[in-house]
Amino acid sequence: MQAKHEWRKKERNIYFPGATPEIIDVPVFSFITIEGEGSPADSGFSERVRALYSMAYTIKMMLKKRHTPPARYSDYTVYPLEGVWDINEEAKKRFDGVVNKEDFVYKLMIRQPDFVDKALFEEILSVAESKKNPILKHVNFESLSEGLCVQMLHIGSFDSEPATFEIMENFAIDEGLVRLSKVHREVYLSDARKVTPDKLKTVLRFQVKHA
Repeated sequence: MQAKHEWRKKERNIYFPGATPEIIDVPVFSFITIEGEGSPADSGFSERVRALYSMAYTIKMMLKKRHTPPARYSDYTVYPLEGVWDINEEAKKRFDGVVNKEDFVYKLMIRQPDFVDKALFEEILSVAESKKNPILKHVNFESLSEGLCVQMLHIGSFDSEPATFEIMENFAIDEGLVRLSKVHREVYLSDARKVTPDKLKTVLRFQVKHA
């Protein structure tokens, strides 16, 4: 059996950018995902986060207990929560530069190791659903590619992210890159329940193309 995979140690280029912008080409990864709409302060957001973590740890523990694990299996640390953020279509029509959190649409996700595929996910999901968590039926398995991106570590509250995005966008222009859209990804390196807002660490990332 292979040594335990620690993403914090072995994938630092993806999850630990510096406090200045950088260019990264992100390959295809597999995720368990769940979609939602509205403010992160709403109870529905927290319920979706709990459902994702519940599924992520169920996959990890059930694989660890299997007599015959999948090919290439190794124990691993559960990957961090990520979110892709946008606003709904109605909000885009009346957008005046100010974002109302109630207009957010998002896809939350937790990456899965390469040896977890859709068939294995569905098998484990069927067991997890028997625990009577109705939200689990909304969890999906997807392979997603980001491709060429600009990313940067943001330290501070989520409300102060626009200043970091401005730095990133100026960097992209200087590098001859164009931001594809206002959709962006956040990777949460801190537990917002345990860390004060000024010390939160979040990877911010958006897709770009050459001008």
